[in-house]
Amino acid sequence: MNDFKAVEYKNGKLVFLDQTKLPLAEVYIETDDYERIAQAIERLEVRGAPQIGVVAAYGIALAFKNNIDNPIEHFSKVYNRLFNTRPTAVNLFWALNRMKTFFEKITDQKELFYLLINEAQSIHNDDVEKCDNIASNGLKIFDKPKSVLTHCNTGQLATGGGGTAFYVIKKAYQKKLIKFVYADETRPLLQGSRLTAFELDKASIPFKIITDSTAAVLMSQGKIDIVITGADRIASNGDTANKIGTYNLAVLCNYHNIPFYVAAPTSTIDTSLNSGDQIQIEERNKDEIIKINGQLVTKENYDVFSPAFDVTPHKLIHGIITEVALHNPPYNFR
Repeated sequence: MNDFKAVEYKNGKLVFLDQTKLPLAEVYIETDDYERIAQAIERLEVRGAPQIGVVAAYGIALAFKNNIDNPIEHFSKVYNRLFNTRPTAVNLFWALNRMKTFFEKITDQKELFYLLINEAQSIHNDDVEKCDNIASNGLKIFDKPKSVLTHCNTGQLATGGGGTAFYVIKKAYQKKLIKFVYADETRPLLQGSRLTAFELDKASIPFKIITDSTAAVLMSQGKIDIVITGADRIASNGDTANKIGTYNLAVLCNYHNIPFYVAAPTSTIDTSLNSGDQIQIEERNKDEIIKINGQLVTKENYDVFSPAFDVTPHKLIHGIITEVALHNPPYNFR
């Protein structure tokens, strides 16, 4: 299968794959407009905690492509616009604050764009390296070939590099440590059946898509050896926010005595939070539940509760894989 690039800086523009069109169409968006980049984050055209951070960093830099009369005021405007796109993924704020700290140290205004774009590229390259190291550390959880279940999407479509949990799976498969992969469809936006399936297909890894509610049956039948997911924010004690439905899997793993792992870069760890109780959970528009491909599947006046994420308590997590190490409980990231 042909490889692809989910996001890259090319010819003075940010080029990214529109994930809302996948897997039926591979459509790339090219822009040097920070407002368009902010919209892409909000619309989930780009998504995944690490990738959001990378894209936001480029958004900051591209906002200074043309001469700006008041750079400080303009930076504040751009920063605030991107800061308010999505509330849960801490990588967004980590990347924006890194760009802010860098901006405040710049003395040569003539080189502003050049310096900022270099810093954004540095953030991007850093994520590529982190993904490689996460994958290497993730191999430690395999002592023999295993069947894996994963949730949501954690590959190139979620990061600036090869991925987190997905990259662990991909590297393990290349070393003949993966027998089969089950991909949760991941309701309501189907990141599993659309995006993870797309990446598994590209990597020629054998897989099946399952409904989110099928996991328990597979576990009871002994068809799942291990579960690996990503994370959007990790508290100091190891409590982890990830795509809604992750907590369900961790509970099921605990009941069936199946190891449950999380893979994420250290930029996802929020040391300012003591526990997952302090993580702000984004609630999405009801249309994502009551409509599929824009078509109503239930009555429009019905009320909906649609959190984008849930929090898995640290006591249910067998290990947390970062670019630094495979961390075992008890977790203390301060």
